[in-house]
Amino acid sequence: MARRFAQVAMRLLPPTMRPDRFTRRNRLVVYYLLALVGVISLYSVLYNVGMGYFENDHRPLFHSLQIVVETMTTTGYGADSPWDSAVMNLFVVFMQLTGIGIGFFTLRLIVIPLFSSAEVDLDSRLTPKSDHVVICEYRRDSAILLEELEDLGVEYVLISSDEEEARDLSNEGYSVIDGSPQERSAFERASIESARAVITDAGPANVDTILTVRSIRPDVEIIALTDDSDLREVLLDTGADSVLSPHGVLGHRLAEKAAASIDAAVRDAVELGEDVNVSEVPIAHDSGLVGRRIRDSRIREETGANVLGAWIDGELQLPPDPDAVIQPNTVLLVSGTDDALGRDERVHPSAPHLPRTRTHRRAGTRRGRACRPRGGEESGIDVVTVDSDEGANPDVVGDASSRPILEEAGVDDAGAIIVGLPDDSAALLASVLARSANPDAEILMRVNTDDDTRKALKAGADYVLSVPQISARMVAMELRGEAVIEPASQVRLVQVEASPFAESTLAESGIYEETGCRVVAIEDENGVSGAVDPHRELAADDRLTVAGTDDAIHEFLKQVDVARTDTDET
Repeated sequence: MARRFAQVAMRLLPPTMRPDRFTRRNRLVVYYLLALVGVISLYSVLYNVGMGYFENDHRPLFHSLQIVVETMTTTGYGADSPWDSAVMNLFVVFMQLTGIGIGFFTLRLIVIPLFSSAEVDLDSRLTPKSDHVVICEYRRDSAILLEELEDLGVEYVLISSDEEEARDLSNEGYSVIDGSPQERSAFERASIESARAVITDAGPANVDTILTVRSIRPDVEIIALTDDSDLREVLLDTGADSVLSPHGVLGHRLAEKAAASIDAAVRDAVELGEDVNVSEVPIAHDSGLVGRRIRDSRIREETGANVLGAWIDGELQLPPDPDAVIQPNTVLLVSGTDDALGRDERVHPSAPHLPRTRTHRRAGTRRGRACRPRGGEESGIDVVTVDSDEGANPDVVGDASSRPILEEAGVDDAGAIIVGLPDDSAALLASVLARSANPDAEILMRVNTDDDTRKALKAGADYVLSVPQISARMVAMELRGEAVIEPASQVRLVQVEASPFAESTLAESGIYEETGCRVVAIEDENGVSGAVDPHRELAADDRLTVAGTDDAIHEFLKQVDVARTDTDET
C-alpha cells in the first residue's frame, strides 16, 4: 500500500521534481518520505475506524493522526489509553514497533549520510554477505552494473581503490568498500571466503588481481573484463574462468548493422527458428516511411513482417503506438521469415541501386578495430578507418571530431559511419559533423556513458549502443546463466521456459500487462512459431522468447522466479 501511494504521488510531481531526475540516494529519500506519509495516513484511518468500531469512541480524524504520530515517535503512547479491546491494544503495539523500526531506518538513510564528509568506515555499512559477487575496480559506470545486480537479486561487494568514489557510492546505498584489489586484506574485508564469484575490471592490473584471488580462493569463479581482446588467452592462462570483451562485442554489432545498411545481401537478424527471425531496422533519413504513422506504414501488408516494437526518441514501445510517427532515428523491431525481412525500398530506398562497392567509414581509436565489418571484402564493402593513433595503422590519421579529417576520409559519400571515440563529447561532435556532411548516411554510435544515449540521437545518430549497459548485460549473463539473445542490442531478448505459465493462455499470463515485455516467439515440439496467438494455452515444456527493455526484462524474470518458486512449493 505504501509503495503504491509513493508511485501515485510521484506521478503528480512536476517533471523536474520527479525522483528519476535525482541521484539514487535522493530518490531513496523521496521514496522513503512518500512512503512514510502513506504509512501514517493509513494508520490514522485504521486507528480512527478501529476506535469507532471496537471502542465505540468516535473521534475526529485529525485527533487520530495526533495519536498515531505520538505513538510512532514515542513522544507519547496515545492520550486515548487505556484501550479496552484486544484488537486496538495489538494495533497500538504494532504501531509502536513500526515507529522504532522507522527511526532506525531514518538514522541510516538520512542522518548518517549528512555526516559523510567525516571519516566513515565503509566496512561497517556492509550487511553480512554470503553467496555474493566481489567486484574489483569496475570502470564502466559502476551504478549501471550494481543496479543490474540488485534488480536480479544478486548480492555484491564492490572494491574501489578510489576512496572518494567508494564513499559516494556507499552514500547512495551501494555495497562498496575502498581498498586495493591487489591486496589480500581487501578481499578478506569483502568476505571472499563465502563469495560465489569475483569480477575484475582492473585494466593492466587484472593479472595481479586474478593471482591475488587465486592465492586466497583457488575454487572461486573469476570473470575478467578487458578492452583488449588480445589479452584473452593471457587472462585465461592466469586463472580467469571467463573473459568478456564488451567493446569487441559492441564493435562487431555496430559493424554488422553498418554492413546490413550498405549491402542488402548482408543479413542482420537474430534467428529464432527455421522460419522466424527478429531484426532491429533503423529507419534511414531518406526512407519513405519517415513522417508516416506506424498504422499507415503497411509494413505487414507489403512485406509480411510483423512490427513488434519501436525505439522512438530513445524510448522503446512494445507494442508501438499505432499513431506514433516514424522519425529518421526510429528503430523498428520486426519479426518474420528471411523473405519477409528482405529490404523494403521505403526503409532503404537506395538499396536496390547501390553499387557493389560502397564505403563504410569508421571513426574511432584502437579499441574500434572490432568495428570492421566481418566479411567486408566478400560483400564488396570498402572500409576507411580514422584514428589519431598512428600505431593503429588507420587509413586516415587525425582527430575524428575534426571536419577536415572527416572530409579526407570521404565521409560525404559514405553509406554508413560508425563513431566509437573514447570521449563522448568528441563523439557527439563527430556525429553532428558527419550528419551535416552526409544527411543520407546511416550513423551508428557507441557511447561510454548511458546518459549520453539520448544526446547521441539528438546529434544525428541512427543507432546507439551504450558500453555500460552492454557490459552489465554480459556480466549478468555470466552470473545468472540468463539466455540473452544478442546482448549488444538496443532491445533485450531472453528465452525462458513457459512452465510458470503452464495451462494458461498468453492473454491470461499477464506478461505484457504486468511487466511491459512482449512474447515474440513460442517454441514447442513442432518448432519455433513467430505467430503468437494470445489465446493459445501454454505447455510446461514450451519456450518463450521475450523482448523488452532492461527494466522490463528484470521485472519479468522476477515474476518467473516467483511463479516457479510457488509452483515448486505446491
